[in-house]
Amino acid sequence: MIGDKIILYRKRKGLTQEELADLLEVSRQTVTKWESGSVLPNLDYIMGLSVIFGITIDNLVKDNDCAKQEIESKISNYNWIDFMLKAKKATYAKKEGKTVSSRPNSHDYQYQENEYLYIDTFVGSEFFGGEECVYKDNIPLYVMNYYGKVLDEAFSGDFLKEALLLVDRISPFRGPALYTNGNYTYHCSYDGDYEFFNGKEEIYYNNIKVYECLFHGGSVK
Repeated sequence: MIGDKIILYRKRKGLTQEELADLLEVSRQTVTKWESGSVLPNLDYIMGLSVIFGITIDNLVKDNDCAKQEIESKISNYNWIDFMLKAKKATYAKKEGKTVSSRPNSHDYQYQENEYLYIDTFVGSEFFGGEECVYKDNIPLYVMNYYGKVLDEAFSGDFLKEALLLVDRISPFRGPALYTNGNYTYHCSYDGDYEFFNGKEEIYYNNIKVYECLFHGGSVK
């Protein structure tokens, strides 16, 4: 999470919370909230933090390059991951692919290509829970469960869908590590890889958290 990285790089620079706050012209309480993860710094402050720490923005908000290379080498022969990315971008995030409910009052999305099948099903709206699953020849390969809630009326479902359309091959779970559009900021962090992982995504509006979702899953054998 970005809060953990702020703590790490602040300590590497030998800075206290008060000293970092002074450099950024914010309160110490603001730095505390960033480090605890209760508030996400906006893009201007992320840029300021990267300058102070002497690192790139990517290093601050994303996994390191070595980890990416290791994951890329592991998934290079897994065609189903490329299929899953295509399916994610062609269903809920794109407002397409809705199918008949499989359970009472559930929202179901489906995408199929040759031997691969993707199903996303969830219940609820402001408070919701669901599951994504990928099959090959009707044999499950991968599953992810998620539970989320809207925290404020400023939440935008359209902005969430924008972020989810940016899912990539290295972290094929939800959206990117960081995405900003206007007053909205999306942040996603996780531990593990496609075999076994857990994570959290959040949306902030004017630095106030308006949405959060927890997810976990992995490969199925």
